[in-house]
Amino acid sequence: MASASPTPLSAASPAPPPVSLLHAARAILGKEWRTELRTRELVNTTVVFGLIVVFLFSRSFEPTSEEARRIVPGLLWIAFFFAGSLMLQPSFVREQANETLAALRLAPVDPLAILLGKTLANFFFLALAELVLLPVFVVFYNLTFVLFQPLLLVVLLLGTLGIVIPGTVFSAVTAQARMREMLLPLLLLPVLTPVLISSTEATAALLADTPEFATNWIQLLAGFDIIFLTASYFVFAYLLEE
Repeated sequence: MASASPTPLSAASPAPPPVSLLHAARAILGKEWRTELRTRELVNTTVVFGLIVVFLFSRSFEPTSEEARRIVPGLLWIAFFFAGSLMLQPSFVREQANETLAALRLAPVDPLAILLGKTLANFFFLALAELVLLPVFVVFYNLTFVLFQPLLLVVLLLGTLGIVIPGTVFSAVTAQARMREMLLPLLLLPVLTPVLISSTEATAALLADTPEFATNWIQLLAGFDIIFLTASYFVFAYLLEE
């Protein structure tokens, strides 16, 4: 009886098919959520830091109601920026502990899925921190009418995206740097200056005596979000290779 011939090396099992973009991004988003629910590292640290910043702002001066409408938008987005830069820092750093980033690079997924999953996770984490910090601003500066501005959610959405999209990319850039804790805010501030100005002006228009929806600033803010997302799409694959 003839024995079966051995399987040639060329007949090895084929490579797994590539995973769809949305499925891979959803899997990465779920991983980030499970990690955060287990450690509670990012949101808790960001909220505590933001509360300290808000408290220090409130103790530095006691503006009148009219003055508060002019200065609170700037203070609000400064607090969001510093809280976001603190929260975005560990986004890729903690992937290096168990070589998770190397595994993601070897997985049959589009690099855009990694960027999308990470960006969505960071957006939700920062949005949760903002939902805690915003009522604190309202209490400290007696801005009860702020909570009744539904259009403010549009500004918060676009402004948060403007912080998170480049912040996620720069987090990958600085993940292996020695002084990454200081480097990330230094890299982000020049890039995010247009976003912070647009968000501040749009928020100030909503908090004015006669609230208005600053269409020009909103369009500018949305334009920056699109530019950041497009640029991130083209450079992120090269960042993963580095």
